[in-house]
Amino acid sequence: MKYLKNIPHRDIAKLLLNNKIVGLFQGRSEAGSRALGNRSLLMSPLKKENKNIMNKFKKREMFRPLAASVLQQEASKWFDMLGMKESPYMSFSFKCIGNKNKIPSVIHVDNTCRIQTVTKKQNKNYYNIINEFYKLSKVPMILNTSFNLAGDPLIENIEDALNTFKKSNLEYLYLPELKILFKNDNCSN
Repeated sequence: MKYLKNIPHRDIAKLLLNNKIVGLFQGRSEAGSRALGNRSLLMSPLKKENKNIMNKFKKREMFRPLAASVLQQEASKWFDMLGMKESPYMSFSFKCIGNKNKIPSVIHVDNTCRIQTVTKKQNKNYYNIINEFYKLSKVPMILNTSFNLAGDPLIENIEDALNTFKKSNLEYLYLPELKILFKNDNCSN
């Protein structure tokens, strides 16, 4: 394992665009059953097979849907928000009204997606990663799931993150507050 310093958000967006899974660890831990950008596994929503890749990586059932974190100002262009301006806690699923073929790994069989809207005020680093992905791909969202493996609790602290990083064979772990990217050189993914 090695780490690289001064890694900008754009470099993380490029990894996602290149279909890499990136663990994200920052700030305070999250309460509840949802990953909201502080303890998350991120991947591109652009390829259908990414749903299966992520579910296999997490060692969970293949039918399980994955969520998307969406720039709040773009959400209503992609999803029928039912009059809501935001969904910051990933509590609701919305019908996709945008080009669902562009984001197949986050669209469930009923044409819905459980989304989290993200603003810069809520989570600056996470917003910036998604925004950089948007600039590169023209898609204002990324696939997001909790940073844990099946049967394991959510990541709580940096030791948990590093242990899961090593034991899961995750290739990348990003700490945006420090702009540090860990790379697992022994990764077979």
